[in-house]
Amino acid sequence: MSKTAVLLINVGTPDKPQVKAVRRYLRQFLNDSRVIDLPWALQKILVNLIIVPFRAPKSTKLYQKLWNPAGSPLLTNMMELQKKLQNNTADNTGFFVAMRYQNPSIAKALQSIKQKQYDKIIILPLFPQYASSTSGTAIQAVWKHISKWNVIPKVETISQFYDHPAFIDAFARKINTYGPQHYDHVLFSYHGLPNRQLEKTHPGVAALSCHCAEEMPAHGNFCYKATCYQTTRQLAGRLGLAKDSYSTSFQSRLSKNWMAPFTDETLIKLVNNGQKRVLVVAPSFVADCLETTVEIAYEYKKMFIEKGGEKLTMVESLNADDEWAEAILKIIN
Repeated sequence: MSKTAVLLINVGTPDKPQVKAVRRYLRQFLNDSRVIDLPWALQKILVNLIIVPFRAPKSTKLYQKLWNPAGSPLLTNMMELQKKLQNNTADNTGFFVAMRYQNPSIAKALQSIKQKQYDKIIILPLFPQYASSTSGTAIQAVWKHISKWNVIPKVETISQFYDHPAFIDAFARKINTYGPQHYDHVLFSYHGLPNRQLEKTHPGVAALSCHCAEEMPAHGNFCYKATCYQTTRQLAGRLGLAKDSYSTSFQSRLSKNWMAPFTDETLIKLVNNGQKRVLVVAPSFVADCLETTVEIAYEYKKMFIEKGGEKLTMVESLNADDEWAEAILKIIN
């Protein structure tokens, strides 16, 4: 009987919420040419001499807010998810987890897969919408190792799954538990990207004439902006939300030349328009992390209340939910 290995990959987490560990994580993360796509010399100077030295202490404080007694939620949820998947799958299928940056490493996971001589490998980056700086770099890192093997098994890649019915169903059920009908507005917030990275996949996407917010582009379905808006439309449709009761925004920007509208500015506009009870959903994240638990549920919530808002609730991500485990089995099949 043939054996299949499923490799689940997420972005990564520092080993500890300490400056040294965070610095090590940021160096690996930000020195990735798919994450900061600048000329090599400029990237190295910017990352290693400016960004990491100044950002590591600040980021450490944020990770300390995220950490719980069990460790990093991103990692603990992945490990729990792996156990659920393994317990509900035939013996000829093995599930492995890895982080693109830091631990558990892709190299270690692949070494285990190689030693157990699997006939087939399914690569599943846990990013619903494809982006070069997330799914792209994870897939590239896997192939960097596999390409050196003497025997290369059959390899399948799932580049994105934003429109898979099982993913939409799992997220919609999670949102429904929060009673979206009791809020003035539902805001779907996605991780933003620099406009220059969007342009590489879909030239002209940052222009005012772009229609990706209304429809999928005719040239293909790998435009990150378009897939985010399509995710919103599918979730809103599944939830039965009225068109004027929800919107889409983008968070975690590092400059004004990133994807807009920005989540923080959108929240201020909502409260100024009298929409003081807002439910926030982050469908580009399948596990809670710094961007959901701290950036939205802590920082944006604090800002929203200070601006006159009454209630801002962050919908917990899929994490290790049974419905999410079931959805992954459907996605890989």
